[in-house]
Formats: sequence, C-alpha cells, structure tokens
Amino acid sequence: MTDDTLARLVCPECEREYRDRWRCRCGAPLSYAEPPTALAREAGDPPDTAGHPGLWRYESLLPESPLVTLGEGGTPLVAAPAWDAQFKLEYVFPTASFKDRGATATLSRAAALGVDHVVEDSSGNAGAAVATYAARAGIDAEVYVPADVKPSKLTAIRRAGAAPVRVEGSRGDVTDACVEAVETGDAWYASHAWRPSFLAGTATVAYEIAAQRDWTAPDAVVVPLGHGTLFLGAYYGFQALLAAGWIEELPRLFAAQAAGTAPVVADRAGATAAAGDNDLADGIQIADPVRRAEIHTALRETDGDAVAVSGETVETELDRLGQAGFYTEPTCATAPAALRQFRQRGVLAPDADVVVPLTGSGLKT
Repeated sequence: MTDDTLARLVCPECEREYRDRWRCRCGAPLSYAEPPTALAREAGDPPDTAGHPGLWRYESLLPESPLVTLGEGGTPLVAAPAWDAQFKLEYVFPTASFKDRGATATLSRAAALGVDHVVEDSSGNAGAAVATYAARAGIDAEVYVPADVKPSKLTAIRRAGAAPVRVEGSRGDVTDACVEAVETGDAWYASHAWRPSFLAGTATVAYEIAAQRDWTAPDAVVVPLGHGTLFLGAYYGFQALLAAGWIEELPRLFAAQAAGTAPVVADRAGATAAAGDNDLADGIQIADPVRRAEIHTALRETDGDAVAVSGETVETELDRLGQAGFYTEPTCATAPAALRQFRQRGVLAPDADVVVPLTGSGLKT
C-alpha cells in the first residue's frame, strides 16, 4: 500500500471524507469509507489457517497493509473448565497484550503515510504496543501516561526508545495533555481510541476465534471495556465474518467495566453496578469512551449486556485464574469475573458456549 492507495476515512455524523485525519472537524470519530464488512463481501473463501500464523493472514478483511509487523496474532484458544468457557490468550503477543492487534495496523498506516513522529496516550498497554511497533517502523514516539503508571509498562515504553510523558491527574487529563500536544505540534496521533485502523486490527480477534472453532461463532464473548477497542473490534469483526458468509450468526457481546468508572453500565437502564471502586483494573479507567454510541449500538444489536466489577471481585478472580494456570493482569480478570455474574443473573445460560479473551499478562503488574 502506498500513500496514494490508503483507505479513505469518513465521518458517520457529517459525511465528510478524509485522506487521513485522527478525528472529524465536527469532533466525531471517523470510520473507513469502505468498512471491513464491504471488503468481506468480496473476500471469497476463508484463508488457509495452516498458512501464515499471524493476524495478517486475514489481510483481505483489513483496510491496511502489513508494513509494520512482528508476526503478531494466532493466540491460543484453550478450554477453561472452571468457567465453562474457552479463553483466548491475548497476553501471548510481542508486548504481552491484545493492543498489538491495533498497533500493527495503526503503525502500518503511519508508515504508509511516511510519518516520522507519533504520539499516543495510554494507561500503559497501548502505549507499550505503539512504542514497540513505532520502533519496528523506525518512527519516533512519545507516549503520554498517568503519573502513577505501572513501572513494568513504563519500562516497556522506554526500552522501545519512546519518550514517556507522565501526567498528573485522571486518565482523562492524560488524554487532554496528549491532544493539546497533537493540536499544537506536528506529530501523528496514533490513538487506540480514535483511529479506525486500531479497530481494524482488533477485529482480527473475531476472525481468529471463528477460525479456531472451524468457522463457527460462540454464543457469547465477554470482554473488558474501557474505550472499547477490543469490544468494538470483536463486534465489527464478527459482522465482517457474517457478511463474508464465513459464520452463520453473530455472538452476543458482553462488557465488563470497573466499579467506580463504568459509564456504559451507568447509561443502561437497569444495568447492574457494583458498589465502591475498582482501582485494580487500571486499563479500563475510562470515564467517557470516545466511541460510546458505537458501544451501545453493539450491545443493543447483539442482545448483549454490561456489568461493573468490584475490586474485591477482581482480587478473587485473579487468584482463581492463577490457580488454573492463567497469569493475567487485574484488568483482564474483570471479564471472567463478569461471566460469573452474567450466569448468576441468568443473562447467560449455564450451558452457553462462551469465549473470554484474557487481555494482558500478569508480568505487567
């Protein structure tokens, strides 16, 4: 792919089209003018899953080209009998989190544009992924992070040669500082929240889940949700698979948020909230997700639900995961904990066929 053949972007709100921009002039997040569902209708048969092991085997469904890659993807899908589910081990990635899915697509777009300097804001995982893939591309990077970012994530950013910028205050303050730097400078905003390329990358989790199950979708997928990059990626990915005719129906999508910072749960009438706070799940401490309306659309159209998980519940779930051989960071534990709550409430049947992505490694804590 060259600069001249880049997939164009469009604003769903005002219909302006762009060659490249991180958000519309009207302030809305952008989408692809030709979304993955449109590409899927021309995709033909599913790719040979015995071929290229990484996520770029699904290039026919990706609006970007693999210019910056570390062989990411193909994470294991394993049985989790204690949860009556399958776990997708998304911590088996070059930077030990699912954010590599979006980073490979987003930095590939940056490389196609000839970008030489990117910035990102993150609680840690997205920053480490963007820093790592920027290093792979030979692109300078700055990553805005909370002042109390976990040392392991800060080290990963620095080791990749990126410059961390620590910001006091809330996670929202970190984003505000980064956006100000973007608007007053000339850096390219490699935002996991705003860039549709990031969602195009995370959509590959759906392609892999279906392929690993002989092209059948599960009944449900349960995902941690902050900005919703994996949640929406799964939604758009399964939609593309349905459009391609590779699966027969969409799974229901369920979201796990952190108690105390659960805006999607709060938006939903009758949604179940948890008392107190959940500071352990630092990766999803997002008070106002950029694509909030899209998240609600996905919940509605897949007959899904959202629940807030307490810090105490996460502590218990981390122990259960560790004792079953799954070493994850706290944010990741919100999803299997939420699965228990959905089943206890009867939202999900005891025998429902469920997949839960485990999103980040315990080595990051």
